[in-house]
Amino acid sequence: MTIQGEMIVGHTLAKGAKGEIFGIEAATGQRLDPAFGGATKDDLETACRLADEAFDTYRETGLEERARFLEAIAEEIQNLGDALIERCCQESGLPRGRIEGERGRTMGQLRMFAGVLRDGGFLDARVDPAMPDRQPLPRPDLRLRNVALGPVAVFGASNFPLAFSVAGGDTASALAAGCPVVAKAHSAHPGTSELIGRAVLAAAKRCGMPEGVFSLLFDSGREIGQGLVADRRIKAVGFTGSRGGGTALMKIAASRPEPIPVYAEMSSINPVILFPGALKERAEAIAKGFVGSLTLGAGQFCTNPGLVLAVEGEGLDAFAAAAAEALAGTAASVMLTPGIHEAYASGVSKLAGHARVETLARGQEGGALRGQSALFAVSASEFLSDPHLQEEVFGASSLVVRCRDEAELTEVVRKLEGQLTAAIHITESDHEAARRLLPLLEKRAGRILVNGFGTGVEVGHAMVHGGPYPSTSDGRSTSVGSKAIERFLRPVSYQDLPDALLPDALKDANPLKLWRRRDGKLVAPDA
Repeated sequence: MTIQGEMIVGHTLAKGAKGEIFGIEAATGQRLDPAFGGATKDDLETACRLADEAFDTYRETGLEERARFLEAIAEEIQNLGDALIERCCQESGLPRGRIEGERGRTMGQLRMFAGVLRDGGFLDARVDPAMPDRQPLPRPDLRLRNVALGPVAVFGASNFPLAFSVAGGDTASALAAGCPVVAKAHSAHPGTSELIGRAVLAAAKRCGMPEGVFSLLFDSGREIGQGLVADRRIKAVGFTGSRGGGTALMKIAASRPEPIPVYAEMSSINPVILFPGALKERAEAIAKGFVGSLTLGAGQFCTNPGLVLAVEGEGLDAFAAAAAEALAGTAASVMLTPGIHEAYASGVSKLAGHARVETLARGQEGGALRGQSALFAVSASEFLSDPHLQEEVFGASSLVVRCRDEAELTEVVRKLEGQLTAAIHITESDHEAARRLLPLLEKRAGRILVNGFGTGVEVGHAMVHGGPYPSTSDGRSTSVGSKAIERFLRPVSYQDLPDALLPDALKDANPLKLWRRRDGKLVAPDA
C-alpha cells in the first residue's frame, strides 16, 4: 500500500490543507516523503459531527458484529505486510523485531476485545425483580447495564507507534465499548499512522459500520488536538505521553461547559527496591537484569526502571559495581525523535552536574540522535531534600538511592509520587520486611512485581497499566488489558420498563445469553 499523505474523515481520504508535516527518519534526522497536510477546523468539525451521528447506531450494534469488526481491523493490519514494518522502523528508529512484536501485540489487543464482546460481561447486566408485596414499601423492578460514553478522542504515542497509537489499546477498547473514535496521529510517525488508519477504514467498510465510526487527523501545530478535546461531541480522551501534554489536555477537558474524563498515561520512574537477602544471594544477576531492562529500546518505556532503592552495605555495593560494569559496555541507541533525544540529554546533563549526585557509569558514546545510557547514585537524605531528583528522565538513565536503614528506605517510598510499577527483589528471608512495605507500595503503584522489572506489559485480563497521579490522570483505570474498556462506559438503570422496551441484555428471556447478577448473585444464562 502506497502512503499518500492523506488523513481520513469518515469514509473520505484527503490531504490536509493546513501546513506540512513530514515523517523523520529517526536514525538520520532526514525528512521522509510524502508531505502530510494538517487538518483544518472544518476537518475537525466534520470528523466530530460524523462521529456524533454514528454513535447512536454504532453503540447498539450487536456484540458479534462489533467483535467481527475488531477482528477485521487486525486482519487488515496483518495484510499491510512489510510496508508497515519498514515505514514504522524508519519513523521510530526501533528495530524490526521490536516492531513485528508490537504489531502482534496490536492485533492481539483487538482480538482480545473481540473476546470481551462475545463474553458480554463488560455490560455488567443486573436485575433486581420487582417486589410488590415488600413491607413497608414495595420495590420497583430495577435493571442495569453499561452503555457507551460517546465519541472518544485518541492521541497517538511516540514510543509505541502501533500498540498505543491509531489502532492501539485506547482505540480498541473504545470501539469495543461502542464508542466512535477520532484519532489524532502523532507527528513522529505520520506514514505509519496513515497505513494503520487505512486498515481501520477498510475494516469499517467491509463490516458495514456507519461512516464516522473512525477518523484520523493530522495536526501541524496544537490547534487540532486542543480543539478535539474541547469539542462538545467528544465524551472522553485517551492519551499516552508527557506529563505536560497530559495535564494540558486535562485542563481543557475540565474547563468545558460539560467536563469530560481524560485518561492520560504520563510520567513514572518505576522504583526497584532491592532487599538485603536478595542482594546477598544474587546482586550481580539482579544488576545484569536491571541494565537489560534499563537499556531496552533505548530506555524509552513508560515502565523503565528509573530509580533503585536499597540499604547501604556490601550487597548494594556489589550491585552498583556489577551494574556499572554492564552499563559501560552498552551501545548508544537511536532515540525516537530529535526532541526526545534533546530532552534526554538535558536530563542526564542535569544529573551529572548535580553537586550531590555521583556518576556511576556511562554507556558507550554514539552519534547524533543516539542516547548514551547513564547510571547515577545519591544518598537518601539528598534525594528527600531535592524534589527535582524525582523527575522522569525519559531514556536509559537511572538513579540509585542509598538508604541508611529500612526506616529511611520506607520514608523515601512514602515521599514518591504515583507510579505505574514498583518492583521488589526478595528472597524468603526478606518476606517480613517486604510485608511491611507492601501496603505503602499499593498506595503508590498500579502494578507491584517481584524479582523482575516493569518493562514488558502483558496484555491480559488481570493487568493494570495505570497508577496514582502523575503516572496517570485517573488511578482507578488501566490502559492495558480487558478492564481498559471500563473507561468508556457508564451505568444506566431502568426502573419498571416493560420487557418489550428493555435492551436485550436485560430482557427476561436473556436473548444474549449473558451471565447476570440477579438480586446481587451471579446467575448463569440458563438459570
